[in-house]
Amino acid sequence: MPLYKSIEVNSQTNVKIWHIKESLDQLKLKTELKDENLNRLSSMKSDIRKKEFLSVRLLLKSFGFSDYDLTYDDFGKPILKNGCFISITHSIDYSAVAISKFPIGIDIEKKRDKILKIASKFIGFEANYLINKNHFYLRNLTIIWVIKEALYKLYSKPGISFKNQLLVIPFGEGNETIAWILDGKNRLSFDASFIEFENYIFAIVTTKQ
Repeated sequence: MPLYKSIEVNSQTNVKIWHIKESLDQLKLKTELKDENLNRLSSMKSDIRKKEFLSVRLLLKSFGFSDYDLTYDDFGKPILKNGCFISITHSIDYSAVAISKFPIGIDIEKKRDKILKIASKFIGFEANYLINKNHFYLRNLTIIWVIKEALYKLYSKPGISFKNQLLVIPFGEGNETIAWILDGKNRLSFDASFIEFENYIFAIVTTKQ
C-alpha cells in the first residue's frame, strides 16, 4: 500500500495519508467489506469515488481496524466501535484517516480554480487579511477551506455557517494557526495546522490539550 505520510500529532493522535495508485480491481482484491458497504460501493457511478472509498478501508486496516469496526451516525459522522475518534477525508488521488483519543477533524483538497467561485460562501472574517489578486490567493483560499472543513467535521453540528461561525486566524508564513467556532454564546478555539504536497493541501484540527 503506497502510504504517503504518517503523522504523529501527539501520543494519542495519528494520521495516515495514502496516495491512491492502484487500479480499482487491485483495491477490491485487498478489501473486505460488510454487505451494506458492498451495496454502497456497487451504487457508486464514479470509479474515482469507488477508489477513494476502498482506500479508506485499507487505511483502516493499517490501523488494525476493519470495515466492520466503522459505522456512521445519523448525520454521516464516522464512528469507531472502540470509542476512539475518527476523521476521514479524500480528494481524487489521496485519502487519509485520523484516529485519536480526542475529537479531531481532517480534510484534503486539491488546489483548483473552482474554489474561487464559492469563496463568497465561506470567507467572512478572513476577508480582513486575504489579499485578492495576490499570487497566493488561490492557495490561501484552499487553506482556509480545508481548515474549516476539518473544523466542521470535528464539531459536527448541522446548520453551522462556514462563513459566519467558523473563523480562521491569519497563518502568515507558518503552517499553524487557531480556528474558532462561534455557536451562540459558545466561543470555542482549536489548534489547526496544514501541510502542502503535490498541489494538495491537507489540514488537521484538534482540540486544545
